[in-house]
Amino acid sequence: MIPAVRAIARAAMAARPVPLADVQARAELLARYDHSYLVPVDVFAAFAAELTDQRRPGGPFAALCIDGRRWFRYHSTYYDTPDLRCYHDHRQGRRLRYKIRERLYEDTGERQFEIKLKGRRGETVKHRQPLLPGDTPLGHAPRGFLSSVLGRAYGIEAPTGLGLSIETDYQRTTLVADGQRITCDAALACRDLETGRTVRADDGLVLVETKTTGHLTEADRLLHGYGLRAAEFTKYCGALAALRPELTASHWRRAVRTVFPAEAGSSSEAGPPSGEIGPSDAGSSSEAGFSSGA
Repeated sequence: MIPAVRAIARAAMAARPVPLADVQARAELLARYDHSYLVPVDVFAAFAAELTDQRRPGGPFAALCIDGRRWFRYHSTYYDTPDLRCYHDHRQGRRLRYKIRERLYEDTGERQFEIKLKGRRGETVKHRQPLLPGDTPLGHAPRGFLSSVLGRAYGIEAPTGLGLSIETDYQRTTLVADGQRITCDAALACRDLETGRTVRADDGLVLVETKTTGHLTEADRLLHGYGLRAAEFTKYCGALAALRPELTASHWRRAVRTVFPAEAGSSSEAGPPSGEIGPSDAGSSSEAGFSSGA
């Protein structure tokens, strides 16, 4: 069993469960500030224990729970132009930058077409539209949605020539308190859809993202107390930099080496991430899919 998956499962099972509707009401945060941390499993265990402690002032963080399940499988497919405009706009820190992806909630097959923008104050703003059975991600409706979002938000036209870039798989637990949401991801596996090359994250690393309408949260301060600082890492840009080491990655390189220490830039056999926990491992019940807005 992958240690990072075990760690997020234990954190979820230690927390009070809350349904999706409560998460959306308390901390949907489609417009928010994000901070990413690369957290070793031993530090993550202590961090999660503090957040879910019943004695926490204001009450403990709760865990998203649907049909008895508290960690979920995600599959994302990212799109970019042939010259990787989305990747390079983020690398260069351009003000008008965005990512385009399809997200599949593997436990039910629900699909969302999503565009993530950077706002004027550096916040992340997510726009999403469900994909119905038979819809193609770059079909007429999603392209119209993309054009509408980029036109309204940035006053620019949608790029032409969009195609498949990479795909990612991972497992996630979501912890929530009023106005705060923390996503805890494990077993990240990434595949380059052009070359077939794959990379997998360190089994002992949990990718933690804090999300809030403000800047620093209690979770950020706790992680700082463990000697961790926010990392320059996103799944799309970090994975693409690892999969294509010839790309300029500048300030991402250190984080990429931490997340993919053995495989960055290597080619390996493709396959789904291992280490998924079943009901006998930590008390989860039947599978369910959802759309958490993360």
